[in-house]
Amino acid sequence: MKQEETLILIPKIEKYIEYMLNVILKIPRTEKFNIGNEYKVSMYRILINAVYINKVGIKLAHLNTIDAELVLQRIYLRIMVKNRWIDEKKFKVSMEQISEIGKIIGGLIKYYAKNNKK
Repeated sequence: MKQEETLILIPKIEKYIEYMLNVILKIPRTEKFNIGNEYKVSMYRILINAVYINKVGIKLAHLNTIDAELVLQRIYLRIMVKNRWIDEKKFKVSMEQISEIGKIIGGLIKYYAKNNKK
């Protein structure tokens, strides 16, 4: 495990969560408590698993959980933009942030898988 990779991950997740909380606050009230709540729970699961990776060390289960949550969040975002609960700009910014986190997670999964085959 490269320590600096995991240290980069947590601030990126924090920045993403801060941005998305502001986005979620502005969606229609009925959806704020439905899809908005699901989205928040998903974001916090990502943060929890990133902290575990940082404290306990890389576990493939934590990486896969983060990866799966990112897939869910992409789906939630597509639903939100299709229903016009968020605008195209917020959608693009959110997707870019998810993509950036996903690239780090993908790199860690490849690194972990490669170095555990020995």
